[in-house]
Amino acid sequence: MIQATQLRRGNTILMNGELYQVVDYQHITPGNWRGMVQTKLRKLSTGAIIDHRFRSEDRVERAVLDEREMEYLYKDGTDHYFMDTENYEQIHLSEEVLGDAVNYLVANSKIKVDFYEGSPLGVELPMTMDLRVVETDPGMPSATVSNVLKPAKLETGLVVGVPHFVQQGEVIRVDTAEGKYVERVRG
Repeated sequence: MIQATQLRRGNTILMNGELYQVVDYQHITPGNWRGMVQTKLRKLSTGAIIDHRFRSEDRVERAVLDEREMEYLYKDGTDHYFMDTENYEQIHLSEEVLGDAVNYLVANSKIKVDFYEGSPLGVELPMTMDLRVVETDPGMPSATVSNVLKPAKLETGLVVGVPHFVQQGEVIRVDTAEGKYVERVRG
């Protein structure tokens, strides 16, 4: 058990017999009142997001998850298939459970999958992922001075704003938490 003030983004908690992942949290101390923690929680069984407010003194049960490195294989309809790199066992997770992570899944990439009591729950993405630009407008030579961004469609279907010098076919690094361009990958 941990105090509600110790919750952080990415923590998995057990509440009312259900598993939730902390998507966002904010510690609030309004005036003379007692502090509280306002959270957005993703229900791991359905992917639904709820708002929940804890008092600062509330205690929360933190779930212990097993983490396995798996290789992302392919998508079939709304299911995404992964293979355990140690025993070659395959699992599938639905898009509802994966949430925004589907925007970063590329075939043959290594992804950490969380398990609770033997059942797969979701994935932990690295801080950044390298993705190929499949569609973007050509850059304007005079646009190198400004920091105006143009839309670029990536190999996963995600659209991010990129600087004008980024061309179709190039690989860029994307921040998985914010869904934003970080840098162009050379080589």
